[in-house]
Amino acid sequence: MIVDTDSSFADLDVYAALPRIGGLRLSPDGSRIVVGVATPDPKKNRYVTALWEVDPAGERPARRLTRSRAGESAAGFTPDGDLLFVSSRPEQDAAPDAAEDGDETAALWRQPAGGGDARVVVRTPGGVRGVSVADDGGLVFGSALLPSSTGLDDDRERRKQRRDAGVTAILHEEFPVRFWDHDLGPARTRLLARADVDEGDLRDLTGHAGLALDDEASWDLSRDGRTLAASWVVAVPHGGHRSTVVAIDVASGERRTLASDEDFEYDAPRISPDGSRVAFGVYRRTTADDPGDVWLAVVPAAGGEITHLTRDWDRRPHSARWTPDGSALIVVADDLGRAPLWRVGAEDGRVTRLTPDDGAYSDVETDGRWIYALRATMDTPPAPVRVPIEGGAPQPLKGPVEAPAVPGRLTEVTATGADGTPIRAWLALPAGAGEDSPVPLAVFIHGGPQASWNAWSWRWNPWVLTAHGYAVLMPDPALSTGYGRDFIARGWGRWGDAPFTDLMALTDAAEARADIDASRTAALGGSFGGYMANWIAGHTDRFAAIVTHASLWSLDQFARTTDTSDYWTREMTAAMAEKYSPHHSADRISTPMLVIHGDRDYRVPIGEGLRLWWDLQSRSQAGHRFLYFPDENHWILKPKHSAIWYETVLAFLAQHIRDEEWRRPRSLG
Repeated sequence: MIVDTDSSFADLDVYAALPRIGGLRLSPDGSRIVVGVATPDPKKNRYVTALWEVDPAGERPARRLTRSRAGESAAGFTPDGDLLFVSSRPEQDAAPDAAEDGDETAALWRQPAGGGDARVVVRTPGGVRGVSVADDGGLVFGSALLPSSTGLDDDRERRKQRRDAGVTAILHEEFPVRFWDHDLGPARTRLLARADVDEGDLRDLTGHAGLALDDEASWDLSRDGRTLAASWVVAVPHGGHRSTVVAIDVASGERRTLASDEDFEYDAPRISPDGSRVAFGVYRRTTADDPGDVWLAVVPAAGGEITHLTRDWDRRPHSARWTPDGSALIVVADDLGRAPLWRVGAEDGRVTRLTPDDGAYSDVETDGRWIYALRATMDTPPAPVRVPIEGGAPQPLKGPVEAPAVPGRLTEVTATGADGTPIRAWLALPAGAGEDSPVPLAVFIHGGPQASWNAWSWRWNPWVLTAHGYAVLMPDPALSTGYGRDFIARGWGRWGDAPFTDLMALTDAAEARADIDASRTAALGGSFGGYMANWIAGHTDRFAAIVTHASLWSLDQFARTTDTSDYWTREMTAAMAEKYSPHHSADRISTPMLVIHGDRDYRVPIGEGLRLWWDLQSRSQAGHRFLYFPDENHWILKPKHSAIWYETVLAFLAQHIRDEEWRRPRSLG
């Protein structure tokens, strides 16, 4: 077995400890960039984020701004450039019983631009999120309050009464009740405002609004502080809901609807620099026969006709940011295994690609001269860069973390689908792979399913496997984004057809290479990728091993127990679930399977993993194994558990791909 012992990716503890950059914020005057850097805490139970300042000019080295056991996340800046961040770190002069009073929640802190200690400017019982600051210092943010609370003091007292009485029950009146890894309620987000960041009474702009401001809701404050644009969820019949966009007058709390239609959803509003327009995403709601679509639109902030800017563009834009002059919006959109930056004209909707490279961009900000963002690729983790506003090659900035050298090289594989559609994949190869030394192949199947392999992943990282001698194929089959509407429609409601045949065709193309040992191939997938791994297990025996993580097994069961049933049941009709549910093929499975699931996974509930495990065990003893995480969710997030995940996967592959003796990971006893 080839193992690159010099690589940071070979030692799993070293890999789990690698610093990870996430989040980028630009100060109003363009002189400061702040990014977060996450590293494991001493017990390796979680990643803790510290904030670092990066020079937008790319001249000064990065400097660390915050240090605490709790960690921090950047929230923005005051008009004079002081940093605002959110943290549950304790105050130096906090009362000894502060935690008992519920004051351990995330508060808003202010750190002077010129240096000095940070101090709390807002602390509420329900925490702080979505901070937005106007040019005059006006502040709006979200905080969770109990339904009957009349104010923050009342909310604090009601929380104390629940805590003292030992009450954890939640009474629901609408769907959903859970989201990803946590229960919803009893507190719900409201929007609070005050005239100045540092002082003044907090005003409740919305009152109790149920799920209107759900966990995915976002809002944006106009520069003059008068208007707030927000996504606003409304209920629809039969347990569903959809998102609208509203404008809220900050002075009075009066709310008016800017975009609402039963066939569409609207989200991520951004107010133009002059306050006259609101840009937002439009999502045509899916049906059993239609995968929907996504485009960018604008509407007058006072209300009026919606202008659909990119309705005819065969890509799905997101993360829109206005240019300072209001003439355009900078967006990100998946494209052929990349995620470039694009310029969209605010008047004519003309789309121009700005970045010509293989990068995937996120956390976009602009000062009108430069676009600042985090850039990742399939072989480099996110790092801060700047791009000329008119477009061009990205210029690296002096970030806080040096990118680790990957143990191998990256190339592309192409093929033709069964219906004649061109399809493609990324292929990561170990440094030693060649015609004289072909290596085993691991096929990574992405989740989503509307997603793409186009950026670095810490959770499904191919370079951990290349460091241990495997080539890793990362295909984009039917349903993947970045290839147009028709490419998604090829697999919509037919998960076992084109997505499956595309995966097989790309695997064939990879196995035909001289540097791949086609006799030693495994398939691995998570979420929808786990569904495909399960489908593959029941429809072919070509793979020597299959790893299925957080996977869908019985579609009729999944669609009605997931946290977002109203979405999935629109595609998973009774006929679709009956035809394409992997559990019907349980009797045909002969390939050894490693099943992985977290008990706190509410997107793909643990019942899927448990039923799959029983169906495997009750039929055969083909070397199947079940890696169970009682305190993890859809993703395995704890550093020590991440190492265990990779260690177990590698041990399973070594047994069935390399015919090595099974070795139980030492950390699992």
